[in-house]
Amino acid sequence: DGFLAILEKDAKERAKRRKRNEHLANALKEKGNDAFRKGDYVIAIQRYTEGLEKLKDKQELYTNRAQAYLKTHDYEKAIGDCEWALKCNEKCIKAYFLMGKAHLALKRYSESRQCYEKILQIDPQKESLFKDCMNEVNLEEKRMKDEERAMKKVQSGKLAALSIKELLQKLDRPDQNILYYTGGIRLLTGAVKDCTEQTLFRTNNGFSILKDNEIVRRGFCAERKNTAEVDLSVSLLFLWQAVCAGNEENQRLLLTHPDVNAQLPKLLSSGVPEIQKETLALISLYSENENGRRLLVRHQDLTKWLQILMTFVNSADARASSAMNILSDLTQEERFKTQCHVMLSTGVLPLFTQLLTSAKLVNQAALARCIGIMGNLCADVVIRMQMAECKECWQACLKLVDECFDVSTPKYQECLFAVLGLMMNLLLESNVVIQYFAVDISGRCMSLLRDKDGRIVTRAIGVLSRILLASSSAVEEVVKGGVVKKMVTFLKAGGQITSNYGIKTLSICTRSNRQAQEDLVKSDKRFRVLLKLLESENEMIVGNAAFCLGQCLEVPGAATSLLNSNVVMILLKHAGGDATRTLVQKNAAIALGKLCVAEPRHIFQLRKLNGLAILNSSMKYVHTI
Repeated sequence: DGFLAILEKDAKERAKRRKRNEHLANALKEKGNDAFRKGDYVIAIQRYTEGLEKLKDKQELYTNRAQAYLKTHDYEKAIGDCEWALKCNEKCIKAYFLMGKAHLALKRYSESRQCYEKILQIDPQKESLFKDCMNEVNLEEKRMKDEERAMKKVQSGKLAALSIKELLQKLDRPDQNILYYTGGIRLLTGAVKDCTEQTLFRTNNGFSILKDNEIVRRGFCAERKNTAEVDLSVSLLFLWQAVCAGNEENQRLLLTHPDVNAQLPKLLSSGVPEIQKETLALISLYSENENGRRLLVRHQDLTKWLQILMTFVNSADARASSAMNILSDLTQEERFKTQCHVMLSTGVLPLFTQLLTSAKLVNQAALARCIGIMGNLCADVVIRMQMAECKECWQACLKLVDECFDVSTPKYQECLFAVLGLMMNLLLESNVVIQYFAVDISGRCMSLLRDKDGRIVTRAIGVLSRILLASSSAVEEVVKGGVVKKMVTFLKAGGQITSNYGIKTLSICTRSNRQAQEDLVKSDKRFRVLLKLLESENEMIVGNAAFCLGQCLEVPGAATSLLNSNVVMILLKHAGGDATRTLVQKNAAIALGKLCVAEPRHIFQLRKLNGLAILNSSMKYVHTI
């Protein structure tokens, strides 16, 4: 008993001592973190070390100290600390991440990749981090190989390699005429033929030309450029295209240069066609691939870029197409969409509405693409909400639709097609502005149903299928305008997309409008169209067709007209549970119940199919509507 009491006392004392040491270690960790935030990495390392003296198995202290060692370039020590952290916690993602960084700094590319692969094994949700890390390793390995290859060519006396170095040395001469530098830059551009010359440009400090040469820098950064400064700027843009094409390390270095970073949006807005053209060409090198786009998003303030690039819709030349290509590429990046929030209401939407209202005067091919890009940006909820609440935007869309009746050129038709797609996306929202314009929008769509372009007709029906939900007045107007008969005609011949929109439109109209119900009974003799849709493989179409049928069965004689059809068998199949969507089951069950109430003779067919139990279960739906 005495021995056990001693053991128990010793355990309590050790637990108490550990608790006290843990408290001290945490305090030292916080002091280390504070020093790290201030950039005092030596002090941070000291505090983390003191903390580990108090508590040797505290994983956070090892990984924090490893992070500090990375900052002081003590890579082997960082790896050692990560290994100790993994002994404390074998699934420590931070340890593998930091160890991967340390191996990369030591040019151990294989070991670095292995560390990052471990992260993905521990947590498959870290795929994005894994891709970024692996990409960093691949780029660094490629950079080193390129530089080794370039050095071998220099050492072997290759003329092309030597000429890059010589030209850069000549450009380094101070106080020359601006024309001297422009000519030298053009010669240098001509000498850059492949990856080797691109690498030599980088390793011989080619990117420092702006920083080190005041005349070049002043000419490039001038707000209002004279002819010589324009020529210099265009020459620089040509050079950067040559040295950055397909070279991600050069792209990174150029974009992180302060002057280039600041000047890009200014060059785009310069109003000088030659400068704008080559700036767009340079930016395209970044936007057309994922790594380049990430560089743009990371190093550029893109809040004004949507507005700046959109202005090129006014250009009649290739600048418009280049600008739209860049915008289309950038919309793939979520961070770009987020940055677009800043200037959307104050800058972008006023410009966009102006372009829409001036559709006859602008580059219509570019405008169609611009409208499509804005439609794609509507995938972002914040952007979609702001646009859907913009009264001027809806007015501009309607004006463009109105003008299509006067202008029927192929390019204008593309604008119309795009604007209908944009309206469909905006109608995913519901607000008072949409309600206000509902009658006007639906009226324009009814007129477009006569268009010869089937794509436009399909989108017009799509807009109807969404706008009618916003207004009972709009429903009344389109029903008076013969929408039911038109939809039945399209449903007889239409493909799946048209059928989806068309039957949705009919379901909205027949839900609350008696005239629509009667029109459907008259237009769709014996419900041949609805019965065909009920056998579709698309459950959205089936659900809406069953709903329409259920609504129309309230019309006298409608149920009787179905006596010799297979409607009972079809509805029974959907109501009995074959459908994966419960709404399809419910709509089919309601239609089945209404059918038997309106025309009891359908019960005989139901009895033959052993469907009475399903009918009984469906009656609860009938009584609740």
